[in-house]
Amino acid sequence: MIKILFALLVSISILASIPAALAVTPPAAELQRQIEEKSTKLREINQQLQETQKNLAENEEKGRSLNQEVKRINSNIKQLDLGIKSSQTTIEKLELEIAQLELDIDETKEKIGLKKRAVQQLLHEIQVQDAEDPLVTFLKNRTLTDGLTATQQLGEVRNKLVVDMGVLKELQKEFNDQLDNASQKKQGKEGEQQTLKVRKGLVEDEKKEKQSLIKITKNQQKVYEQLFDDLAKKQAEIAEEVEALEADLRKQIDPTALPGFRPGVLGWPVNGSHLLTQEYGATSFASRGGYRGRWHNGIDIRAPKGTPILSAEDGFVINTGDQDKFCRRGAYGKYLVVRHPNNLATLYAHLSQITVSDGQSVKRGQVVGYSGNTGYSRGSHLHFTVWSGNTYQLRGSRTCGPMPSGGDIDPRKYL
Repeated sequence: MIKILFALLVSISILASIPAALAVTPPAAELQRQIEEKSTKLREINQQLQETQKNLAENEEKGRSLNQEVKRINSNIKQLDLGIKSSQTTIEKLELEIAQLELDIDETKEKIGLKKRAVQQLLHEIQVQDAEDPLVTFLKNRTLTDGLTATQQLGEVRNKLVVDMGVLKELQKEFNDQLDNASQKKQGKEGEQQTLKVRKGLVEDEKKEKQSLIKITKNQQKVYEQLFDDLAKKQAEIAEEVEALEADLRKQIDPTALPGFRPGVLGWPVNGSHLLTQEYGATSFASRGGYRGRWHNGIDIRAPKGTPILSAEDGFVINTGDQDKFCRRGAYGKYLVVRHPNNLATLYAHLSQITVSDGQSVKRGQVVGYSGNTGYSRGSHLHFTVWSGNTYQLRGSRTCGPMPSGGDIDPRKYL
């Protein structure tokens, strides 16, 4: 008896020491509670991200100084840290949702099995009864009432079969939907894991940029001001050159070769964010020199650094580049261009990372890069341009190496 008790205590001790990761999957109610907990945490993180983005935008409006530039980099790091927390929480939430779906799938499989057995039983009963002549079935009963009852029961079995077949069909559809949902969740988890990896790398990039800035300026405001003035002149030269070229290319647009203006021709390139920080065309910001030119050839969409950027439509990547190699902080920075079958071409600029290559086929909604503030960018965002495809060209510029350009169209007419 003592040996049995000892063995029981040892077993309990071993079970208690099993890590949480190896423990039995929590029941459905507990999983739901944990999912709601993660959802609440995500909402709190996203609220903090919005506040950080607002602070970054306000700091940009205050002008530039060495101290403010260092603060901007620190704010970027804080924002990325929040983005990392968001990705980690999203991954945890997706794992819980996948576990919940797996429970649902197992339950539905069990229901399908039970219903199949019920259907098989009904089919067997009908087969047996069909083998006998209905008149014989009716006459072999002792009374008229018994004969009518037996015939009626046969009809009820057939009706029950019809109902059960309908239920089985619905269960099979539910099962397939659950499988599809689980597959999408798993893909979403993989995508979020990649985003997490990118954001961690961007934190290190920001820290290196801060160290580089301090090293170049040696913490002297005058040195920074000179660097900033030189950059402003370079930006103005680039803007003038691009503006002159694209003004001519806009005249070459053939409206008959383009899709009609309507919403949904192109998808939004940033999930869940339709907040514009600059509109298309002769905006007040562009006209007063904020963009070093009088015309803004696209729209700017708010996107915290490390936000996945999506292809607006199916197509092929016709160009990727990094203009910071030719004129640091002077133009589009890291960018890519996608040509679409509807004769539109789209530009995605100021990226922190590009995840596709020249010639690659992409699908609508596919991640093609991550937002950043490379090139001439006042804070992290996506610059999104739509060109008439037949006017697109990549040619050498006087000021910033190979320059993508074309006859631009207001993106809002297609989004």
